[in-house]
Amino acid sequence: MRIDKFLKVSRIIKRRTLAKEVTSDGRIQINGRVAKPGTEVQVGDTIEIQFGQKHVTYEVLELQEHARKEDVERMYKIVKEEKIEKSDGMS
Repeated sequence: MRIDKFLKVSRIIKRRTLAKEVTSDGRIQINGRVAKPGTEVQVGDTIEIQFGQKHVTYEVLELQEHARKEDVERMYKIVKEEKIEKSDGMS
């Protein structure tokens, strides 16, 4: 399954066009490699996403073409979530 579709179906990112945009900007890595919108995702892959001041790492548990809202929590688990501190350059 393509990464942009996985992000939309799993509801990590609400719209596929936004998922494509975020992926095209180089803010998503799969297994440590920068992903493109068409990069394939498989069960067991690690996805790292830069959301503004937050860096979140997910593990893919299940792939589904369509998922109801109550089923999406089985598709992935959050492995790590970090807030990125912005340095203002002041000493």
